[in-house]
Amino acid sequence: MSRILSGIQPTSKIHIGNYFGAVQNWVKLQNQYECFFCVVDLHAISMPYHPEELKNNTLDMYIALLACGLDPQKAVIFIQSMVPEHTYLMWLLNCVTSYGELGRMTQFKDKSQYLQESSKDYFISAGLFNYPILQAADILIYKANYVPVGKDQEQHLELSRNIAMRFNHLFGEYFPLPEPLFTNTAKVMSLADPTKKMSKSLGDKHYIGLFDNEETIRNKVKKAVTDMGTTPDGEMSPGVRNLFEIIKACGRNDLYDQMMKDYQSGNLMYKNLKETTAEVIIELLKPISEKRSNLLQNLDYVNKIISEGNEMARETASKTLQEVKSLMGFTY
Repeated sequence: MSRILSGIQPTSKIHIGNYFGAVQNWVKLQNQYECFFCVVDLHAISMPYHPEELKNNTLDMYIALLACGLDPQKAVIFIQSMVPEHTYLMWLLNCVTSYGELGRMTQFKDKSQYLQESSKDYFISAGLFNYPILQAADILIYKANYVPVGKDQEQHLELSRNIAMRFNHLFGEYFPLPEPLFTNTAKVMSLADPTKKMSKSLGDKHYIGLFDNEETIRNKVKKAVTDMGTTPDGEMSPGVRNLFEIIKACGRNDLYDQMMKDYQSGNLMYKNLKETTAEVIIELLKPISEKRSNLLQNLDYVNKIISEGNEMARETASKTLQEVKSLMGFTY
């Protein structure tokens, strides 16, 4: 069975854009591939952070993944920092990665610019510059065949492939070259500015948290931007299109088709579209929220699952690391 590796950063709030864009897909993939999924807490410290928040967010994200349907009986679900082989392999791969390759990473440029604009006391860490090598180590240490990625991560995966090819050239064929796995996932836009991707960094009104209560969801959708002024004849406004896409992503094709007929006939009321969107989101998220509540009340079970996942990941990672060290000339 082909192997998949993917990770998600532990943020303060996972939102529906994260769910539709990644996690929902992971739940499907765990039935089709040998999957390794991780909370990448080491990546989170490449940007300014608070230690206590990182600790809490890591546990919260792990619980969220379980609540969304990741099954420890079907996939290895672990916390990145609890598998130190990742950082060991990262150092080895640092030595087969060129400075120029890292300098061309667009995310480093984008995040550096964000730090410069957001704080006069900004600090750009070396970790922000070379974390793509850690990302490569995450993938290669499990000899992943495929990595589910969005277009914004395709460049980093290409770097992982280049690192693997260079290693294979220098030390002998060892790493498989990971391929991108592009799947049909919804691209959910901001509610307040539907020309931008949904993101917490834009502000509270721009996103719907996966565990927002019903009142909050209704209020946010009610205030969603629909009419953005003049659009080319026959073209749907980005805000309206975004609400339609959310309905479809929630699996309600029946309501999508019904509302689309109303739109095409000129009978669609935005008030009804918003109310429908809010209701389908609430319907989708209710069982996820209930499962999360149950997990929060049974943290002994959660910690047991975390420990088992970490051990399973280390078993695979340590074998790879020992083989890599041997190929590179390390005796012990």
